[in-house]
Amino acid sequence: MDSNSVVEIFREITKIPRESGHEEKMTQFLVDFAKSHSLRYKVDKIGNVVIFKPASAGKESVPAMVFQSHQDMVCEKLPHSNHNFDTDPIQYVVEDGWMVAKETTLGADDGIGVAASLALLECDLPMGPIECLFTISEETGMDGAFGMEEGFFEAKTLVNLDSEDEGQLFVGCAGGLDTTITFDYKREAVKAGSEILKLRIFDGQGGHSGDDINKNRANAVQQMARFLYGLEGRGCQLISFQGGNKYNAIPRDAEALIAVPAAEVEKVSAEVKAFGEVLAHEFNASDPQVKTSVEKMDASCQAVESAVAHNVIASMVAVHNGVMAMSQDIGGLVETSTHLAFIKMQEEGVITIGTSQRSSVDSAKIAVADKVKACFELAGGKVVRSGLYPGWKPNMDSHILEETVASYRRQFGVDPEVKAIHAGLECGLFLEKFPYLDMISFGPTLRGVHAPGERLNLESNEKFVKLLVDLVTNFK
Repeated sequence: MDSNSVVEIFREITKIPRESGHEEKMTQFLVDFAKSHSLRYKVDKIGNVVIFKPASAGKESVPAMVFQSHQDMVCEKLPHSNHNFDTDPIQYVVEDGWMVAKETTLGADDGIGVAASLALLECDLPMGPIECLFTISEETGMDGAFGMEEGFFEAKTLVNLDSEDEGQLFVGCAGGLDTTITFDYKREAVKAGSEILKLRIFDGQGGHSGDDINKNRANAVQQMARFLYGLEGRGCQLISFQGGNKYNAIPRDAEALIAVPAAEVEKVSAEVKAFGEVLAHEFNASDPQVKTSVEKMDASCQAVESAVAHNVIASMVAVHNGVMAMSQDIGGLVETSTHLAFIKMQEEGVITIGTSQRSSVDSAKIAVADKVKACFELAGGKVVRSGLYPGWKPNMDSHILEETVASYRRQFGVDPEVKAIHAGLECGLFLEKFPYLDMISFGPTLRGVHAPGERLNLESNEKFVKLLVDLVTNFK
């Protein structure tokens, strides 16, 4: 087993449609893999898969290990892309030592973890018994971990292969939840003499709403709300407002249609362009490509009733987006954050706003969710919470941590960093359901996850695989 064999398996995985909630073809691929290698496997009622491999000769007394990854991927693409995630293989290139999907997400989160597990299952390394666990719908609510029943896997040591920074071992993560807000609205007539403008904020970098929340990326949805709020009192009307897509992805694009009094059209158009310069200045280092545009539209339409439009826009400006608190225990770790994820007007008469909150402190997680709830309730929104999942408290006396640090030191002659992460991992749920588990998480270096341009560093993948091989062959 080497990095080439892992990458070759990952190349096959990129051909398989596996958006969260639609992993059926990926599940079948895993079952077919188990059958073709004559390995025992189980599939539960929701689609989780576990494949078992017995110990090599002489390794029967080694404790079993479970290597865990998730089947699904975040499916995001650039606005001009014609990619169909339901049918099309991911298109990628290899350049400058990276495997890159330029117009879509790559799915290395967590396809590379799946590939590494499958490489372990088909290799002939001398190792104890292993179990490879593949969960469903991690990206949209950790449904597989939530729905997993006791006894589905058997090992008491779990290695999660869903981390994104080689050289770092993760022993803790944030918990989180989603907060969804709806506003009911009616339509009203566009004022006589108005013209329709389409406003866009686009080409933001986006990224992971947990791991990248402290990187000062431009949130296109909140920035659009900011601009629209500045137009209040000038006779403009909101017709539509769309932006963002998923709870766990920083929105890269937003679009609004507005009706503007004819006398204000040129001035508003100039202000849109000037706002692009403002964003370029404010995000000159962290998000330098973000842009604005304005276009006159020849359309017949009605506006959102003014009182609701005001409440929607004002609440989106007022609600916090970003880091709320840093950890008091681990230097440089974000403790608590909240994220404005999307706005949708797909159903006539209903505006839906999605947000997510994360914290490694359970009480702080609820407190920040209460802040978000209060903000939108004051504006007349209806608020629903979902997808609550626990954090993973670090255990610095962990046996698998000790073994993995020793393995890393043997391979590379230096100590790895031992850290917690502000993203959600399934480890928190596993620990809640199976409190006896001893766990660690590591992986190769990925960048741009949950956004088009996601990329896998191939040199880091070599080190990731070497660590995995050394760990599994020396574990005791």
